[in-house]
Amino acid sequence: MTVQDTTETATQSSSVLLTDTAAGKVKTLLEQEGRDDLKLRIAVQPGGCSGMRYQLFFDERSLDGDVVLDFSGVKVAVDRMSAPYLGGATIDFVDTIEKQGFTIDNPNAQGSCACGDSFH
Repeated sequence: MTVQDTTETATQSSSVLLTDTAAGKVKTLLEQEGRDDLKLRIAVQPGGCSGMRYQLFFDERSLDGDVVLDFSGVKVAVDRMSAPYLGGATIDFVDTIEKQGFTIDNPNAQGSCACGDSFH
């Protein structure tokens, strides 16, 4: 059974949002890899200086309980343990002189470290 049915009924507050800019960057990266079977997995793991750490990576796996969302053809997977920490989070891609990379604006984070890689 796929989790696509769950995906369609997920509300904005219970799921993540991938901006158009971030979706475009993911598409470009997947094209460079020559893979169309990968999803962008967003996970939360214990660690970092604030207690929890974000992980973003390409994944071909489908885990039991995954919430899989589609943003303009880009599949985003969130495992069932990470989903409560990421509800309402927005993933964007920034490309400026000062910074280049994916950013996560998470309304669930109580605070974060100076480097922005971890939160509590």
